[in-house]
Amino acid sequence: MDIKQINSAIMFGQFTDAELNSVLDALKFARSVLASQNKRALRLGSKVKWNSPKQGCVVEGTVLKLATKYATVSENGRMMQWKVPMNMLEVA
Repeated sequence: MDIKQINSAIMFGQFTDAELNSVLDALKFARSVLASQNKRALRLGSKVKWNSPKQGCVVEGTVLKLATKYATVSENGRMMQWKVPMNMLEVA
């Protein structure tokens, strides 16, 4: 089953509220696992990239600070700092 089929099944399927809540819980769990994996892979000075919804493109930067849920990242080539959720970051 690919992502389009999954999305279609969720949007147009005949799921109960309890079943949809179960799907939501599974998504939250998967995001927390991804964030934990990313945090273990990152160190201060790590080169990272993420898809910025504000800029509409992939942004690359360097990790300045690691917190519980967010990393402070300095954008490469500019003097901008971003507070990015761990689950959005990828090691570049």
